[in-house]
Amino acid sequence: MEKTLLWEAFSALSATEVREFGKFVRSPFFNTRPQLVEWFDFLVECKVQENATPPPTLPLLGGERSEVGLRLANSALLTLLEKYLVYKEKFSDEPRGKIRLAAAYRKRNLSRHFQITLREARQSRERQAWRHADYYHDLNLIEWEQYQFDTAQKRTDSLNIQATSDLMDTAFVARKLRLACLAVSHQAVYKTEYRIGLLEAVLAESERMADIPAVGLYFHCYHFLSDPFELGEGHFGLFREMLATCADTFPKEELRTLYLLAINFGIKKINESRAGWLRTTLDLYKAALALDLLLENGQISRFAFTNIVASAVRAGEADWAETFILEYRPSLERSWRDVTASLNLARVAYARKDYAGALQHLQRSDYKDTINNMVAKIYQLKIYYETDEFDLLNSHLASLKNYVRRHTAIGYHRTNYTRIVHYTEQLMALHFNDAKAVAALREKIEGEKILTEKEWFLEMLG
Repeated sequence: MEKTLLWEAFSALSATEVREFGKFVRSPFFNTRPQLVEWFDFLVECKVQENATPPPTLPLLGGERSEVGLRLANSALLTLLEKYLVYKEKFSDEPRGKIRLAAAYRKRNLSRHFQITLREARQSRERQAWRHADYYHDLNLIEWEQYQFDTAQKRTDSLNIQATSDLMDTAFVARKLRLACLAVSHQAVYKTEYRIGLLEAVLAESERMADIPAVGLYFHCYHFLSDPFELGEGHFGLFREMLATCADTFPKEELRTLYLLAINFGIKKINESRAGWLRTTLDLYKAALALDLLLENGQISRFAFTNIVASAVRAGEADWAETFILEYRPSLERSWRDVTASLNLARVAYARKDYAGALQHLQRSDYKDTINNMVAKIYQLKIYYETDEFDLLNSHLASLKNYVRRHTAIGYHRTNYTRIVHYTEQLMALHFNDAKAVAALREKIEGEKILTEKEWFLEMLG
């Protein structure tokens, strides 16, 4: 029974939802089969006792007690559970329920009821704080109901078609741009292509709506993600300014998405060695932490955790980074907790020139994640070089070169790590008393756009 769709769905219900579903099952409006009430009560007992063994007596269904009866009971109760979940989702948003109620009154020609209910729906949407795409979508639904009512009553020559169209456009453009931003951001990390239909028309229309935050944020975001950097930088500034002034008008989930889009762009600029982006990205992370945007269901992503520590360490805030690790370590997913904490404690130790401590942290965990594995290997590379362990370094570089060659789907990361290996070999072969050779290598390294360890290489050149 543990593997049935019914038991998996039932097990996921909270205690409150189990009580609500019990009322649902016992209501003759939703269920007229007493066998399902008995089967529900048994499942409740299983859930309480954490005992998922079949009952000693199968439910009487279809005139017989049998395995067939059990399967029929499971299927019927699952259908009822799905109706409950649909009901719960549908009525969890009371203001949107008012729009549906207004439609019911309209269809029954109850004019006064319709007008009162639609007015309440409009007022409830205006009172809420959110001004995201769903807000404009709901106003569009309200205007559409008003339009259908007015045309049926034939009481006016002036219809609200323009308002309905404008609200529909705003909701559509905001949603389409959000999807386009997510697509561009994903394409920057993984080798894939998305075709976002109507994008050119949406971008042209969104420029006219850019003062509306639900549109403007994604309009600027799309441009700083996709335009040449010199053009996109201005859009990034406008994005940050708008985000700071209207953060309280977006629900937490969407605000998290906006911050992560900006943060991921900042990380890319850091990897391209763009000046100033380290502090900008760290500030974005700190703002997101202050707004409690980086925890989902009480957990923080291991990727965000690692990037925060890396940014703080490189910005010279090793003490803040260590405090962050200790504070947020319990919020990491259990299966990744030790490996992620070890890698980042190694970062802090390396920043403090505690090479022995850094190596102990690096050797303490098995880095199954490709990017984290690469980061750990780069720290080992730097430590071996700085401690003159050149035999270990030669062996390490050979292994690292093969590792990078095998992993072809890590986007610009692969280019970055390939260059790190190349310039480390150049550094090892360099005659430091040859000023021209040193200057030539320095010029090459300074000219690289994708090289995360550029500062380290320049430091090693002296």
